[in-house]
Amino acid sequence: MRFLILIFALCLTSPAWSQSAAPNGAEQPSGPISVEDSATTDAAIAVRIRDILSELEGYDDVTVTVTSGIVTLKGTTLDLAHAEALNDLITRVNGVVAIRNEVAETTDVVERLNPAVDRFTKRTAQFVAYLPLLAVALIAFGLIFAFGLVLARMKQPWNRLAPNSFIADIYRVIVRLGFLIAGLVMALDILGATALLSTILGAAGIVGLAIGFAVKDTVENFIASIMLSIRQPFRPNDAIEINGDEGKVIRLTSRATILLSWDGNHIRIPNSTVFKSRIVNYSSNAERRYTFDLAVAPESDLALALRLGEQTLAKLPFSVASPAPSVWIHEVGDSTITLRLAGWIDQTKTGLLAARSEAIRILMATFTGAGIKMPEPTYRLITQDTSAGKPSVAPAQTPRALDVEAREEQALEQIVKEERETKSNDDLLQKSAPTE
Repeated sequence: MRFLILIFALCLTSPAWSQSAAPNGAEQPSGPISVEDSATTDAAIAVRIRDILSELEGYDDVTVTVTSGIVTLKGTTLDLAHAEALNDLITRVNGVVAIRNEVAETTDVVERLNPAVDRFTKRTAQFVAYLPLLAVALIAFGLIFAFGLVLARMKQPWNRLAPNSFIADIYRVIVRLGFLIAGLVMALDILGATALLSTILGAAGIVGLAIGFAVKDTVENFIASIMLSIRQPFRPNDAIEINGDEGKVIRLTSRATILLSWDGNHIRIPNSTVFKSRIVNYSSNAERRYTFDLAVAPESDLALALRLGEQTLAKLPFSVASPAPSVWIHEVGDSTITLRLAGWIDQTKTGLLAARSEAIRILMATFTGAGIKMPEPTYRLITQDTSAGKPSVAPAQTPRALDVEAREEQALEQIVKEERETKSNDDLLQKSAPTE
């Protein structure tokens, strides 16, 4: 009997029997819980937590009570972040079984403003303490940047290294920017804030990218100005055509190319347009061709007309020997035969329009004297007449050519010269620079 009683007692005290005897649904601790809890242990935990909170800011109004290892927190903090941080902090204290966090965010205006005032006071004190170091940093920055300004304002070596004044100014801007960055790096290094430089440069890069997209046309025009000033597809006083606009080149500025039209008007074309457009330079060669059309009657001797045309153009005093003039049948109409005549002049001595006008006058007189008739805008009834023969007309003497000196071109060139002399500082075209 005693043996059975002993076995029953052992079963009651075994762990398996104890677990099976626990009520279903009861919360079980996630970690080991000591069975030797006492008021002394709870008091030690509370003291430990209070000591930790007293060393931290923002927990002056938090009260701590511990019962059977369960920590209860009450009071207020500056914000919810401080209250939530208590959970992570107190779980690391040995002996804590659970935490009941009842800390709320304070609404007291004075308590919320006091930390801001304290931070402002501390930062003011730090700023005053940093004033001597800040002064040294500013002096170093000023000296480096001032040296860069003096170096950039020197005419040499930038004017000698650059192909023109515009590129020289770009060199100067790069030098000033380089010394500005160097001075900034030195100042930040003295203050021990070089890590701030990457933030500044990153922000500057983003801002520069945004500005670049915003002023894309301006940037494109600036780059085109650089390329045109280096390549220089034309010279001052060159007769050129750009997108149908003709005239003599006055100057090339950092923004536009300025032409003097044949009417004496200024034509300002953006450099981005000039760089992308087809440019016809009539002044690249001294020889220039002029062309015009003459219509003759269908019954005219075309072989005689072609021969007289070439001979007459070749004998003109303002025609050059090479290239030789040429004449060909250009078009056949209902009652006309159109001849196209082309002659060459030295445009540095002869005016193009004057030479063309004089060639037309002399050719018409020559054709009339040779019996080569111009077409008549009338209808004629032609009857058969076998006795009629073609009259034999000897070529008349070629009339004397009038003066075709390039007076108009010379007048325009004088206007261009005067304008370039008055605004020479803004011109990127240099005679010594290479051309395309």
